[in-house]
Amino acid sequence: MSIVTAIITVVHLLVSFTLIVLVLLHSGKGGGLSDMFGGGLGATAAGSTVVEKNLDRLTVFAAVIFAMSTFGLALTID
Repeated sequence: MSIVTAIITVVHLLVSFTLIVLVLLHSGKGGGLSDMFGGGLGATAAGSTVVEKNLDRLTVFAAVIFAMSTFGLALTID
């Protein structure tokens, strides 16, 4: 295993766990864990608060990094 593969693997694992946590923080139909952090302070539409918008942005960013690390692993593993 080369050093590049090891680094990409570590990044991939970290982003995987981060992505799981970020997805679990999203509120569903009845609210979610994001309500604990101020996401449900009277918002009528889902995703209308600043917390939800920032959570969406972080989740998309983590998903892009996850996809890039997946492709990186596919290219580096023999």
